[in-house]
Amino acid sequence: MGGAPQERSVLMGTPENGTDARPKRRYRRVITVALVLIALGWFLRGPILRQVGNVLIVQDDVTHADVIYALGGAPMERGGEAGRLLVKGAAHLVVCTGGNVPHTMEVMGHQVPEAGITREAALQVGAQPEQVVAMAAGTSTWEEAALILKDAQQRGADTIVVVTTDFHTRRVERVFNKRFVGSGIVVQVHAAASRDYDPTAWWRTEEGLLMVNNEYVKLVYYLLRY
Repeated sequence: MGGAPQERSVLMGTPENGTDARPKRRYRRVITVALVLIALGWFLRGPILRQVGNVLIVQDDVTHADVIYALGGAPMERGGEAGRLLVKGAAHLVVCTGGNVPHTMEVMGHQVPEAGITREAALQVGAQPEQVVAMAAGTSTWEEAALILKDAQQRGADTIVVVTTDFHTRRVERVFNKRFVGSGIVVQVHAAASRDYDPTAWWRTEEGLLMVNNEYVKLVYYLLRY
């Protein structure tokens, strides 16, 4: 009779051990799945990161427009591309926006706003001076969209092209769609290739990492703010 309680204790210990083993097996499965996902992510990092960059880029087919607008910032890329579109006959007028004065110009003692530099870039690729106008106003995409809407309405435009840097196009499309809703004006967004941004390998350079990070932050900010 003295052995019965001990036997009962052994038998009762089996489910306890089983209960302890189940969480361990669960943890092993979780760790295994996590390691597999990490390995897959590592091997597929190229295509995944390329897609992360590609999400930022949209491109409309540019037909004949009344006015081409080159946004402020990255003047050589945006102004140059706007000038090339003009020379090809996409429109007969380029309006360059941007009221900010680049830091490098300030250091040199030149108070030249972005719009003026963008205009010079358009002239360098063959645009005629009378065909390119500098509108030195607008310090953000949201402000520029409002200024461009007003300018396009005053000019009686029904179709415009907005030129901006490639990784900036997704946010520009969204902003202009909101600003121009109900205006009856068709907005075509056109991407100018960036000198510092490679959509196929942006994560390999510091400039690319900063551009993509900043643009996603701005996308979220604009979604929440506007």
